[in-house]
Amino acid sequence: MSLLVGILCPATGSVLITHRRLLQANLISHAVVPGIILALSIGIDPALGGVLSGLIGALVAERLALTRNGENEAVINTVLAGTLGLGVLLIPLLNIRVNLESILFGDLLSVGPNDLIRTLLAAIALLFLLKTSYQKLVFLGLDPEGAAASGLNVSSLRLALGFVTALVVVSSMAAVGVVLVIGLLSAPALFGLYQAPSLRSAMIRSSGFGIIFSFVGFFLAIVLNLSPGALIGVLCLLSLPCLRVKKLMN
Repeated sequence: MSLLVGILCPATGSVLITHRRLLQANLISHAVVPGIILALSIGIDPALGGVLSGLIGALVAERLALTRNGENEAVINTVLAGTLGLGVLLIPLLNIRVNLESILFGDLLSVGPNDLIRTLLAAIALLFLLKTSYQKLVFLGLDPEGAAASGLNVSSLRLALGFVTALVVVSSMAAVGVVLVIGLLSAPALFGLYQAPSLRSAMIRSSGFGIIFSFVGFFLAIVLNLSPGALIGVLCLLSLPCLRVKKLMN
């Protein structure tokens, strides 16, 4: 499970970074919590509730977005905090038992067949998006204004990317949690994107780095008897100085 997530998250993160949508991904990773809690309370698959909740959170932020970039970031962060707070409040309001820590930070010991199936479905959704819209994604990432001016349906493409992102976040919940998943979406992708000749190459390289991060984190978790998700998140942080040194050397 950790290796699958190590492949899927960085590949998705590479697309999000080139599209300058990583902050929206962070929003989605927090906005899935109310949907997961609601789904558990009515007895349906929490993945379904999480994906819908994540998309709704992203759409609300888009609708409330203002004109200046700094203000847009403030709106996104406010929606992020509000949706996460709503998820926490729903637990006592609905009077349900739920391990909030495992949702936020992951619990690999609880991984079952359903978690693996969700991850594979998220991978299939990402591959389908790339198969049908790869050139459009590259165009939109390189020149958003030009893509919109050329008649490309930017809103639909971003909605599809948001849907895939929500699937990736929810499927990664068991491995690293919906909070720490942003580390796997970001750090390996930064390494993969560095001097990459194409988006496809960057995604492949990012997944390779993600496998390393996940494997080392899981191995250290066994040796040190600590949380794998938290260790993977710390490894993502510790890798950033290495990337800076690499850039300075070049």
